[in-house]
Amino acid sequence: MTAGRQFRFWGIGALVFILLLWLLGDVLLPFVAGMAVAYLLDPLVDRLERLRTPRWLATTIVLLTFILVVVLSLMLLFPLLRAQIVALIDVAPKWVAWVRDVMLPRVEALLLELSPEDVERLRTAVQEYAGTVVSWVANLLRGVLTGGVAIFDVISVLLITPIVAFYLLRDWDLLIAKVDGWLPRQHAPVIRAQVEEVDRTLAGFVRGQATVCLALGIFYALALSFVGLEFGLIIGLFAGLLSFIPYVGSLVGFVTSVGIAFVQWDELWRVALVAGIFVFGQAVEGNFLTPKLVGERVGLHPVWVIFALLAGGSLFGFVGVLLAVPVAAVIGVVVRFALTQYMGSTLYTGPVPAAPPAPAEGRPLHPAAEGAVAHAPADRPPPAA
Repeated sequence: MTAGRQFRFWGIGALVFILLLWLLGDVLLPFVAGMAVAYLLDPLVDRLERLRTPRWLATTIVLLTFILVVVLSLMLLFPLLRAQIVALIDVAPKWVAWVRDVMLPRVEALLLELSPEDVERLRTAVQEYAGTVVSWVANLLRGVLTGGVAIFDVISVLLITPIVAFYLLRDWDLLIAKVDGWLPRQHAPVIRAQVEEVDRTLAGFVRGQATVCLALGIFYALALSFVGLEFGLIIGLFAGLLSFIPYVGSLVGFVTSVGIAFVQWDELWRVALVAGIFVFGQAVEGNFLTPKLVGERVGLHPVWVIFALLAGGSLFGFVGVLLAVPVAAVIGVVVRFALTQYMGSTLYTGPVPAAPPAPAEGRPLHPAAEGAVAHAPADRPPPAA
C-alpha cells in the first residue's frame, strides 16, 4: 500500500470515528468513564499482578477499593455540603442587598468621575462582551448537560461504569496485544514509539494533575474553613476540582472567596488573609506540586489543555470533556513527531549540495595537484639490518 492510500485509509477512519462519536455521544458516557477509570487504576493492578496475584483478583481488589473510597468520601462530605448549600440559599438575599446598597453606589460614584464619552464606550463594551460571554457559557453548559448526564440516566451510568471498568482492567493487556497485532507491520515500531509517548504524556498529566487537584482541594477547603469564611468548604473543593484546568481553579476560587470575604467582614486584614491562602496555594502548586507530580516534560501546554477541554465540552458535551485531554495528548505527540520529521528533511534544511566527483582511474590530475605530488617527500628506505 502506497503512502497516499495509507493516508486516505487512516483519514477515512478518523472521520468515521468522529461521526460515531457525534451520533452515539449520548450513550458513550459510561463507557468512556469506565475506560478512564481503568486507565487510572491499571498501574495498581499491574503492581499486584507482579506480586503473583491473579489478574481477575487484582482487578477486583483495586476496583472495589476505589469504589469504597469514593462512596465513603461522598458520605462524609454530603452532610457538610448540604448544610452549606442550604446556608448559601438563605444568605443569597443578603448578598443581593449588599450589591444594591454598597457595590452599586460605589460604581456610580466611579462613573461620575468619567466623561460622558468614556461612560458610553464602557457601557457599550460591557454589554457587547457580557452578552457574548453569557451566551457562550450557556451554550457550553447546555451542551455538557444535554449531551451527558441529563439525557443518559444517572443511575444507569453509575451501574454500567464499574462493569465496563472491571472488564477493561481484567483484559487490558490482552486488548493492548490485540490492537498491536492490527498495526501495519512496516510502521509498527514508529507507531509503538508514538503510543508510548502518548501514554507517558497522559500518565504524567492525568494522574499527576488529579493528585494536584486533590491536594489543592483539601488545602483550600481546610484553610478557608479554618479562617471562618462562609462556604469555605464548597469553595475550596470546587477550586481544587477546577484546578484540573490549569490556573482556572485558583482564579475562580480567589475571586469568589475574596468577594465573599468583602461581604462577610469589614476588616481588610481578614480579606487579605483569604487572598493569601490562594496566593500560597498557587505558589506551592507552581513550585512544588506540579513539578514533582506532573513534571515539566509532559508536553501539554496549559493553553492547549484549556482549549481542548472547552472545545470538547462544546462539541460533544461531557463525553467530549472526558476525551479532551487524551485527544489533546495524541494531537500533541503527532504534531511533535511531524515537526521532527520536517526539520530533518530537505523541506527545512534545503537541498544538500552535491559532493565533487572523484577523479577517474588513469585520468590526469589538475596541474596544481601534479605539482603537489611531485614535491611530496619520497618514502624512506627501510633501515639496514
